[in-house]
Amino acid sequence: MPLIANGKDVGDPEGKSVASWLSDNGYDVPKTAVLLNGKIVPRDRMESTALKESDTMEIVSFVGGG
Repeated sequence: MPLIANGKDVGDPEGKSVASWLSDNGYDVPKTAVLLNGKIVPRDRMESTALKESDTMEIVSFVGGG
């Protein structure tokens, strides 16, 4: 079963960390929050948290506005 991000099949995570996957997919890591399999991934653990097939991520990016 593939990695699911925001409800979409995004394929095999290839053993990447949360931070590297986010960066490779155009997210600004310091401005991004991730819920992985129903649990928040603390920002200081994004580099050390490995993704695997069948994981489910919900990703929220914070943007400024006015």
